[in-house]
Amino acid sequence: VQLQASGGGLVRRGGSLRLSCAVSGITLDHYLIGWFRQAPGHEREGVICISRSGETTYYTDSVKGRFTISRDNARNTVYLQMNGLKSEDTAVYYCAAERTTFPWYCSGVGTNVDYWGQGTQVTVSS
Repeated sequence: VQLQASGGGLVRRGGSLRLSCAVSGITLDHYLIGWFRQAPGHEREGVICISRSGETTYYTDSVKGRFTISRDNARNTVYLQMNGLKSEDTAVYYCAAERTTFPWYCSGVGTNVDYWGQGTQVTVSS
């Protein structure tokens, strides 16, 4: 099983990035997918999640209205569109898969994650 996160980079404040999480080895539509991030000196935090049925749950209020998550089960890929980036968004971003029988369920805690991606660095310059 592999979750390959990509799309990070250096962007100016106010800019945009689209992260991708390419999943292999599992049937994506059996899993919710969450994006987490960890900034230097901070604990990992849940950012946003997409349920099996495509519903979005935000776990970080500061990204509401700026970040959107989507999934393409046919392509085994989940996307995180990040607009209006701020310096406080600078972090390593991880995608994570958690198997669930509930189509609507999401979680931003990370304790029941089955698989983690390797992380992609997002740096927002001021």
